[in-house]
Parts: sequence; structure tokens; C-alpha cells
Amino acid sequence: MKKRTPISIYIATTIGLTIMAFEMFAGDSGYFSSPFFWALTLIAVILLLIMNSIGDLVENESFNRLTDEEKKEYLAEKNIPYYQKLWNSAFKKQSATEEKDILIDHGFDGITELDNSLPKWWIGLFWFGCIFCVVYLMAFAFTEYAHPEAEYDKEVKTMLASIEEYEKNAPQINLENAKYSADHIAEGQELFKTNCVTCHGDGGKGGIGPNLTDTHWINIKEKSLFKNVFWMLENGSPNNPTMRPFIKDGTITGRDAEKIAAYIYHINQETSPITPAQGGAAAQGEEVKWENGNN
Repeated sequence: MKKRTPISIYIATTIGLTIMAFEMFAGDSGYFSSPFFWALTLIAVILLLIMNSIGDLVENESFNRLTDEEKKEYLAEKNIPYYQKLWNSAFKKQSATEEKDILIDHGFDGITELDNSLPKWWIGLFWFGCIFCVVYLMAFAFTEYAHPEAEYDKEVKTMLASIEEYEKNAPQINLENAKYSADHIAEGQELFKTNCVTCHGDGGKGGIGPNLTDTHWINIKEKSLFKNVFWMLENGSPNNPTMRPFIKDGTITGRDAEKIAAYIYHINQETSPITPAQGGAAAQGEEVKWENGNN
């Protein structure tokens, strides 16, 4: 009579496989709070308990048909704990008498070998690996599970949402509290490319609009360069409607203007100017000496 695996093993395995399936195929990781997940798990457990009860009935019927000697042998085997059996099958060494029954003699080369069965834990891991491989490949092929691009897009969306939420609650940036930070230069450059490069050219060398890298400025509204750029982004040019008030018309936020101003300060004060000989626009306006500092 074949020994049965304890119901606890089936329940643990079923719950594990259910979690693995939801992890791979569910849209998000919040399935533990989903009534569907718990209802499915409960139904699976109930079905396993019913199957176990049916198995008990079949086992009792089969046991009654055994001889007294077979019953005694079966009960002795059944009294050994399940995990002890697993341990024995994996690590217990057979006796010399038992080895004689499974010894194979090649005959022609004098080499003998033992015809041992593979340990049950090894067989279990093998089949688990096979099942996991099939499920994983199905999930990878037909869902977004484990796709680097999908994971990246999800993380980017989460990051952008957190930034948007932060900016909603963060204090608004205006001319009074705007501050220069070298950390804003890279982002400011990207914002400059999006909003300013059409008129002011790559790197601020000028074109339709004036050269932003030289010492000449048409509009001087603040004593520091950083603040002057912020003022222009907020209010626009009094004498040129093309330079519109980007902040007031909602094209950019005060935080964006702070980053653009940081970039323009960088190309004007911390790098060499782009001269007309290098492709820069000719100077316009009057030469100005900005106050020391970048705030």
C-alpha cells in the first residue's frame, strides 16, 4: 500500500503556487488585500481537505483488505514521521544486506555499482524547477512580468507621480526665494532645450534671440544674473513680445525657471562665452557687471 503525503504538504504547496501565480500575472503587488485571492485560496484548501477525506476512506478500505502481516508492516511504516522519512531517503546509508539487493556487477570490467534511487528531495526540486520554468516562460512571453522595460516604465511612472505630488505640496518658487544650485544645471539644460533653444540657440549662443553667454544684456531688471534671468522668465521682455512671460502663462513652473536660470548662469559665468567667431550671435544691449553671487 502506497504511503500518502500529509495534507499539510499539499496545502503549503498550493498556497505557494497560488502566490507565485499572482506574483507573475497580477497587475500589482496588492493582491494580498484582494478578496479574490483569499477566496481562491480558501476554495483550494477546502477542495484539498475534501480530497484528503476521500483518500482516508480509500485508505481504510484498502487497509481492511491487507493480511495481518501486511497490516503490521504498514502500521510500522506509517508511525515513522513524514519528515523523518524524507531525511532517511536523502541521507540514510543502506546496510550491507540492503546493498546486496541493489548491487550491479558489470561483469566485464570488475566494477560494481549501487542501483540507488534518487533522493526524493532531489526529485522534488527537479520537478519544481520544471514547473517554475514553464510558468515563468509563460508569464514572460504573455505578460509584462520580469520585463526590464516594463519594470523601468513602472518605476519611472511611480517616480514622476511622486515628484508631481511633491511639487504640489512644496512651497512655490518665486523671485524672492529662488536659489542657484549646481544640481539644477543638468535639468535646466533639458528645460532650456525644450523652451528656449529655438530663439537662443544651442548652448545659449544666440540666434533669433540674443547670445546668453556674453556680457551684454538688453534687459537688466535685477542686480544678479541668476535673479535677472528668473525675472525675465516670469515677466517676459518689456520690449520684445517674443520673449513671453513663461511662468505667468503657465508654460513652466517657478521650479522649472529656477533650473533654467541655473543653467544660464552656468553658461554665462562658469564657462567661456561663445563668440561670433565660434558661431555665437553678436553682442546686443549694454555691457553689465553683475553683483558677485548667484542668488
